[in-house]
Amino acid sequence: MEPIIRVNNLTHTYSVGTPFERSAVDGLCMDVLPGEFLGIIGHTGSGKSTLIQHLNGLLKPTAGQILLDGRDIWENPKEIRKVRFQVGLVFQYPEYQLFEETVYKDIAFGPGNMGLSREEIDRRVRQAAAFVGLSEDMLEKSPFELSGGQKRRVAIAGVIAMEPKVLILDEPTAGLDPAGREKILSQLRAYHREKGTTILLVSHSMEEIAQNADRIVVLKGGKCLMSGTPREVFARAEELEEVGLDIPQVTKVALALRRRGLDIDGAVYTVEELKNALLRLKGGASHA
Repeated sequence: MEPIIRVNNLTHTYSVGTPFERSAVDGLCMDVLPGEFLGIIGHTGSGKSTLIQHLNGLLKPTAGQILLDGRDIWENPKEIRKVRFQVGLVFQYPEYQLFEETVYKDIAFGPGNMGLSREEIDRRVRQAAAFVGLSEDMLEKSPFELSGGQKRRVAIAGVIAMEPKVLILDEPTAGLDPAGREKILSQLRAYHREKGTTILLVSHSMEEIAQNADRIVVLKGGKCLMSGTPREVFARAEELEEVGLDIPQVTKVALALRRRGLDIDGAVYTVEELKNALLRLKGGASHA
């Protein structure tokens, strides 16, 4: 399968030629496959935010390429705006970017810039609002009347309404309570199932990544440290801990039990898996 996005030897250096010069991303290579739910994790300063801002052309590489459907997105700099309609980026705390007088107008802002008909904009606004769980009566409210979680959903709907091929979310649940976090994530899972849109989720929460991603890319020092399925990545849990990354609590418990001599897979990353592993051990012990 050909990647929808290919990151080819990407390097980005800030403050070139000054005493503060530093490379946030250094020769990074990775592929994003059509329709996958990809998790991106890494310690603070690993290059996550710099990387994702290259994927829709908000930043231009110091060296290397970003290919979208096989074409360098900077091949024609005048066309970079079209790339941003195809690769939608939801920043951390996106509710601070809300500015219109109604929820409807805020969601319609992106589609309105695409030159679509009024009917098509209306269809997209209402569909995007439904995807993120905003009721019809909320559309005429001021976004500033809403709760923090509702504002977050309005901001996400504004990007979804552009119907991008790739949806990138930078810490979409930051600052929300557990119920608010799960609401956002369950809606993203439903959107992914229904639309088949490629999703990139950047998160500090290993639990969020483990429960949602098909594949995980781990960044360290501006490079790709490892990538694979959640099971493949969390099988290297001790290596992740050595580079200062957290691992799911369930994986920590499994590793602790394994160190105590129990025959448990150290790559366990869901509560259900750990429960089944313990039941198997109990069943084996009762037959012994």
